[in-house]
Amino acid sequence: MDPVRLVDTTLRDGAQSLWASDIPTRLIAEVAEDLVRAEFQAVEVPVNPIYFKKFVRDLREDPWEMCRVVARVLRDVTKACMGAVSLNPFAGVNPRCLTMLFFERVAALGALNRAQLTANTMDQPKRLFPWLVPFLRALNYQIVFALSYTLSPRHTDAYYAEKTRELLAFRPDAIYLKDQGGLLTPDRVRTLLPAIVEAAGEVPVELHSHCTTGLAPLCYLEAIQLGIRVVHTAIPPLANGSSQPSVFNVVHNARYVGVPVQVKEEAVRAASERLWAFARREGRPVGMPVEYDYGQYVHQVPGGVISNLRFQLRELRMEHRLPEVLEEIVRVRADLGYPIMITPYSQHVATQAALNVLTGERYQLVTDEVIRFALGAFGEDSGYTWMDPEVKDRILGRARAREIATQLEALREEEEAPLEVVRQKLGMVHADEETLLLHCIMKGEGEIQGVKGDGARAAGASRNSLAVLLERLSAQAQVRYVAIQKGNTSLVLRSA
Repeated sequence: MDPVRLVDTTLRDGAQSLWASDIPTRLIAEVAEDLVRAEFQAVEVPVNPIYFKKFVRDLREDPWEMCRVVARVLRDVTKACMGAVSLNPFAGVNPRCLTMLFFERVAALGALNRAQLTANTMDQPKRLFPWLVPFLRALNYQIVFALSYTLSPRHTDAYYAEKTRELLAFRPDAIYLKDQGGLLTPDRVRTLLPAIVEAAGEVPVELHSHCTTGLAPLCYLEAIQLGIRVVHTAIPPLANGSSQPSVFNVVHNARYVGVPVQVKEEAVRAASERLWAFARREGRPVGMPVEYDYGQYVHQVPGGVISNLRFQLRELRMEHRLPEVLEEIVRVRADLGYPIMITPYSQHVATQAALNVLTGERYQLVTDEVIRFALGAFGEDSGYTWMDPEVKDRILGRARAREIATQLEALREEEEAPLEVVRQKLGMVHADEETLLLHCIMKGEGEIQGVKGDGARAAGASRNSLAVLLERLSAQAQVRYVAIQKGNTSLVLRSA
């Protein structure tokens, strides 16, 4: 029997789900050796423009230095991330040359070699993959397509089988079902995964889910029994909660049904100990099993979006109206043609629903993002084809919609502009590639001033640093004191 292989999501999706991507370079460096020894199928890393923003704004680190550290400490590991198909995904249209330059740069650094590309949210097989996939192939990327899972009248098993067959033309290395909302149930696994596997033919099928409703570990076990041989897991404390199932839970359950898992548990436990120590030291939240919440199947809003929505309502002293907003989210999503509740659509739907509730009149105010959505800026799969006609007419009948339509036409012309033209327009003809890309990601110079080089200092705290050593020794009950001497300098620390 072929063993189950694991894609580790700890540093990317685990950190995004539980720590809002607040994972410093030094921690990546600290756990890297254990991740290498664990023999994962692939390791997710935060090498994506979305995470670059986090490194700059909150961590005040240079994300390019993070990429260099990732390339060095995970040198012999397949490094994966959801593909950076645009530097600003909320815009809908971005210059193609910048996407190409980003992939070229991270490949040259050795920071990424498995591109995980969402395949059914923005009409990607028609709009994106015909040029992007050959380009990535030439850079020696593995091509892995993600089919985002959702619940709606049109997202049937037949829909997912059809989308799978469409992807075969691009010769992917793998296809995986991406259950970003944790909405899968064992019953749906038993019908949906066989349909995808049959349509995929010889292409391997993987499963990626979140524990948002508490059912993901059971869905993984069902998938393994159906023959799925690659699943995505995280290492505690960055597992469970709104993250992926724990690697330890998956290994335990698989063994009970007689299926081996190829992973070095000793190495994984060492990484887990380091992550727990960091979480305790920094006061970080930890993933815990969650109670079953049927409401998640109704509104389908990802946990991170709900927490942000709750915060914004609290700022307006209207947190008590969150249940109303969630109910309106269901109606808005139906009006828009059931877009998959994933970035950026989940944010678009939630914001519009909040406006409808707070103004007291549906679509009295409409966000620019929803107008772009109605204009088809995000492609056929954004839902504009299936929108409620009356709602669509109401949104597009306003003057702002005509302004944005004109802007989109200009942006589409810029989409295929050569890099030299983009450089000239930005006034960055002589800027190096990393500076240019960071400028575009952050939309200006203000936030990146002073960051260049800070990442190097942050990354300098390796797994062998004095602070880490003392922290580990202090956790050992049998260690009463530590003496350190260098030259004429000595230091003695005694247990309290």
